[in-house]
Parts: sequence; structure tokens; C-alpha cells
Amino acid sequence: MVKGIARRVVVVKSPDPKVFDEAIFLVREETGRGPGVTTERLLKEAQAVAESFARSQRERRLPHLPWWAFSLMGAGGVGAAWLLTLLF
Repeated sequence: MVKGIARRVVVVKSPDPKVFDEAIFLVREETGRGPGVTTERLLKEAQAVAESFARSQRERRLPHLPWWAFSLMGAGGVGAAWLLTLLF
């Protein structure tokens, strides 16, 4: 936390609470002074960025498998390696 400096902040709730709770954007002072920059446009842009990030995280997430499924896959891989070693 910086004391003595006022900052413009945009807080956006998460579209997917499993990824993050909320996104906090710090807005530069000169951003609001430009032509065509409104509060609504700034908020929509922040929401679009948060949605894009949440969507990318959902796509990258591994399927939730139980621990024993990963154990079986590992054992199968080791068994296949041993089989190939013995055959060749």
C-alpha cells in the first residue's frame, strides 16, 4: 500500500470464481483525460480482460481425476517401458 497517493482503481468480479475472486486494475491518470474514454468503456474493457483470462485458464486446466487414476497411468507407463526393454 502506498500512502499519500490517490490512485484510480477498477475492480471487476470474476466470471468464474474457481479461477479468481476479483481483478483489480490500476488506471493511469492520463487515461481518463483522452477523447472517447468514458467510465463505461473503461469498465467494459476491464471486464473483457478478466473474462478472457478466466476463459484461458479454464481451457488449460487438466481434467480432475482421482489420485489412483494417475497412479494407474504411471504404472502403465513403467510397465510399457519394461516390456519394450525386454523385447528389444
